[in-house]
Amino acid sequence: MSGNYFDILGIQPYLGRVIHASDERGPNSAPYIVLTYAYWHSHFQEDRGVIGRTVQVNRHPFTIIGVTPPEFRGTVLIFSPDFFVPIVQVDGWDGLTDRGNRWVGDLVGHLKAGVSQAQAVADLNSIGSALEKSYPKEDAQMTFTLAREGLPSSVFASALQAFIAGLMLLAVLILLAACANLGSLFAARAADRSREVALRLALGAGPIRILRQLFTEALLISVLGGAAGLWGSVMLLRWLSVWRPFPQYPVHMPVNADANVYAVALLLSLASGFLFGAVPVKQVLRMDPYQIVKSGLTGTVGRQLTARDVLLVGQIAICAVLVTSSMVAVRGLARSLHSNFGFDPGNAVLADIDLNMAGYTGDNVPAMQKRMIEGMQAVPAVTSVGLISVPPLQASCCNESNVFTDKTTDLRLSNVAASAITFSVSPEYLHAAGTPLLAGRDLTWHDDKNAPRVAVVNRLFADRIFGSATNALGGYYKLPDGARVQVVGIVEDGKYSVNITEEARPVMFLPILQSPSTETWLVVRSNGNPQQLAAAIRTKLRDLDSGLPFFIQTWTEAMDGALFASRMAALSLGVLGVMGAMLAATGTFGMAAYSVSKRLREFGIRMAVGAQRKHVLRAALGHPFKLLAFGSAAGLLLGILASRVLAFIVYQATPRDPLVLAGVVVAMALLGLLATWIPAQRALSVEPMILLREE
Repeated sequence: MSGNYFDILGIQPYLGRVIHASDERGPNSAPYIVLTYAYWHSHFQEDRGVIGRTVQVNRHPFTIIGVTPPEFRGTVLIFSPDFFVPIVQVDGWDGLTDRGNRWVGDLVGHLKAGVSQAQAVADLNSIGSALEKSYPKEDAQMTFTLAREGLPSSVFASALQAFIAGLMLLAVLILLAACANLGSLFAARAADRSREVALRLALGAGPIRILRQLFTEALLISVLGGAAGLWGSVMLLRWLSVWRPFPQYPVHMPVNADANVYAVALLLSLASGFLFGAVPVKQVLRMDPYQIVKSGLTGTVGRQLTARDVLLVGQIAICAVLVTSSMVAVRGLARSLHSNFGFDPGNAVLADIDLNMAGYTGDNVPAMQKRMIEGMQAVPAVTSVGLISVPPLQASCCNESNVFTDKTTDLRLSNVAASAITFSVSPEYLHAAGTPLLAGRDLTWHDDKNAPRVAVVNRLFADRIFGSATNALGGYYKLPDGARVQVVGIVEDGKYSVNITEEARPVMFLPILQSPSTETWLVVRSNGNPQQLAAAIRTKLRDLDSGLPFFIQTWTEAMDGALFASRMAALSLGVLGVMGAMLAATGTFGMAAYSVSKRLREFGIRMAVGAQRKHVLRAALGHPFKLLAFGSAAGLLLGILASRVLAFIVYQATPRDPLVLAGVVVAMALLGLLATWIPAQRALSVEPMILLREE
């Protein structure tokens, strides 16, 4: 952070002091560190004597001068740093002098009084335009946006907001399905209690008093259910607040419930109670007590369309939408897992090593990188070893560079042929990564700084710059610094940035000896056990340099970030789909059971006069199955129409997938069989003589 970071935010220290702008007097002038309260608690056991103590960060001494207050977790949502150091103290980083460096992503500030956000953006963009003209190569396309502090990037923020919006919409559907379920049950209960209600009305009770009782019962059920759901939500949110989906990074999910959440939960519970409690109102208000008392009948069941039938159809339709969504999510996850990544993550282990942190600079960096590769090659069961600056599909990927055709002499932005993702790799990386070489040769150790510049590019790069892969092999292109690079190999297209939904991008793999990088990821491929291989890599790295900071994981585990959205979508929609299926099953079961219970005498008479079991079963469950079919068809149609909403949540959402359509049909059919099994057994077990003897 800059020296005035805490001053801008108005942060007062919990202990000691914070860093101020006056502490900065040029590079390496402020060797101070401020700990967060959580880090001070976990690593220093809240020792107040830490102030003034010297600690090592990247092998450099820093003096602890303060601790932030407990509630301060930085200014980036979901990312909680452990400590803060001045940006002028970051050793080996030239971001403050390199005009083309874009490492600093977020600026924090306050608007002046009376200045609108639009005016501030216009002022910032005017500065950007001036810099573009003064530095056409480095400061091109400098545009600014203003937003409240929060998510680390506008792209991530919009994706997360879209995901939450879609998820909330489906959660509302779950709530509506629950209301429809309880509404139909209340309507059935009101029908069963029609004789009781008629007697009360005949004895002088007013309709308002009857309705007040019904609403009281509904509100009591909704409040009790809401309280149970809120308790479960609080438990889930507490777990999420300490969840670390990516152990390598200090991710924090700020999802603690507050008074607003409790108020909304209470209002939703009360609104739900009124919603499903209002279903039998019309039935009660139109009731003729004298006719009911005289006849003792509640009307025919299953012969005409009632409010309960409409509610059940709506509930089943909502369930079908949720089941469709969950199956689309599962299919999207399957596509994510079986996408053409352009590399093979299986049987490969990654070791993330930052040589800059360990104090390696200049010529010591490539020398150490070669020693690490040779050391890994000596590990038993290792089949190939490669090195890359940052692997594809990682959070820190990727560096990009403008590319010009070889005939271009004016290297201005207007003449750029393509913007290509750039990787610095060692020889044998392509083999270790499982990236097939389509044409040409791989990079070698002879491709050093004294040799002509060469590169291996992907097929899209070849098509974009040269027109075809055939023309690309052996051809030349230019970088922004004017260097000519010859294409010596071509590989297949793949996935590179952390956004797995991206379209194909031009990519070039440059020899690490010609494009040095202190960022070092070892790719070690083996047919052995990954845990044993990781232990061997850890031992070998410790032997090479006991002070090396590294993080080892399988490549499959390293892809969790890129697949996180697909997996969370599948999990979230799967849970909602199960909840919807449970509600639809209980609603269908209640409808079928109620229908059978009211028609037992009819079934007894049918069987007494010789009706076959299949005819009785058709009479008992034909109506519920028709409602199930109508609701399922409507829900499936709505699921297909809601593909745009599903696209907010699921990677490559396509409800029109034949497997999804078939899966929904099978799932709803099984749901119907499950819900009607017990009522069907009851209808088939009717004893005609016993029923006919009853009053």
